[in-house]
Amino acid sequence: MNTPSPNPVADLPHRLDPAGGCPHAANARLLARGAVTPVVLPGEVQGMAVLGHDALKEFLAHPDVAKNAQHFTALQAGEIPDGWPLKTFATVQGMTTADGADHRRLRSLMSKAFTARRIEQLRSRITVLTYRLLDGLEAAAATEDGVVDLRTHFALPLPMGVICELLGVDEAHHDRLHALSNQIVATDIGPAEAMAANREMAGILSAVAAARTADPGDDLTSAMIAAREESGDRFTPQELVGTLMLTIIAGHETTLNLITNAVRALCTHRGQLDLVLSGRASWSDVVEETLRWDSPVSYFPFRYPTRDLTLDGTVIPRGTPVLAGYSAAGRDTKAHGPDATHFDITRTDGPRHLSLGHGAHYCMGAPLARLEATTALEQLFTRFPTLDLAAPDPELPRHASFVGNSVRRLPVRLRG
Repeated sequence: MNTPSPNPVADLPHRLDPAGGCPHAANARLLARGAVTPVVLPGEVQGMAVLGHDALKEFLAHPDVAKNAQHFTALQAGEIPDGWPLKTFATVQGMTTADGADHRRLRSLMSKAFTARRIEQLRSRITVLTYRLLDGLEAAAATEDGVVDLRTHFALPLPMGVICELLGVDEAHHDRLHALSNQIVATDIGPAEAMAANREMAGILSAVAAARTADPGDDLTSAMIAAREESGDRFTPQELVGTLMLTIIAGHETTLNLITNAVRALCTHRGQLDLVLSGRASWSDVVEETLRWDSPVSYFPFRYPTRDLTLDGTVIPRGTPVLAGYSAAGRDTKAHGPDATHFDITRTDGPRHLSLGHGAHYCMGAPLARLEATTALEQLFTRFPTLDLAAPDPELPRHASFVGNSVRRLPVRLRG
């Protein structure tokens, strides 16, 4: 009897598609092989991804895992070109790429903008902005044959408006900053486009910093500038611009995707929508289940083991760029049960999702994102309870990135 030969395809590293797309089918195949898998990043860069919930939770808080790109072996060896589409995630100077004392210094300053008191003060502003955007959404639908892109007219301007107000960024910059943010998180663009997007965004934010230096306000940018001037070693100009860049990207892209994905989930699971509209579940339940079931971020770059690290039986070599597989971890059946692929806002068993991070780098803006999303969803479906998709969900165009996880457009009919 002949022994079947192993399947060589199953042993090959997973090649991440720069064009993005829906991650869930590939995630399921990879999770069947293990919680940690080798991947090939754009430009033939070798990396790893941590996909299983338990393994990811351990990895995110591991003391021998760093965020600073000085630990990225291939980058330090000069093997990563300037126009590599993921290079910004590694090299931008700010809180998400800092470790130890530097991370604590930057996070301490940022924490002043995200106190419970400050977030609560934003509640009325978010409510008013949401109401105004719903008026605009309805007006747009009236002029577009009843079909309107909810992502463009509602899910985007809400978090962008809030985070820019928090930072003191003029509304005139909002649209351009979103377009540049899209390019920075894209994984399918060329070197010239990637470098140009980074330069332009840094230029806009340097101008914002200069304006706030000349005319300080009650905003986070002014507070960061004041801290830098009070103590010269607290904030460098590069850290200031890098922190602004990361705050704008993370502060609106993830909430934009969260609201978009929640609307898609409720429209395709009308029984779940009925539960919350009838008061048998809460809008907070919707937000938490969306974060687990369809995480706004699929694979987030990067962390680097500072030594060879064995995780769930797999060795991750020192200096390897590692992706945090949030969308995969959310549907890990070993953690969330055999029904992990089901959208269920009444779910009570299983661990808490990891989509907002874990450990020292847990998302500082999580309370703000939750407030924005719950406010947006409650007002949206209270005003338009029969709102429905105007195109089948599988046909909606996906993000051109394996970092962000959502669709680029969300055509809906407000009265289905």
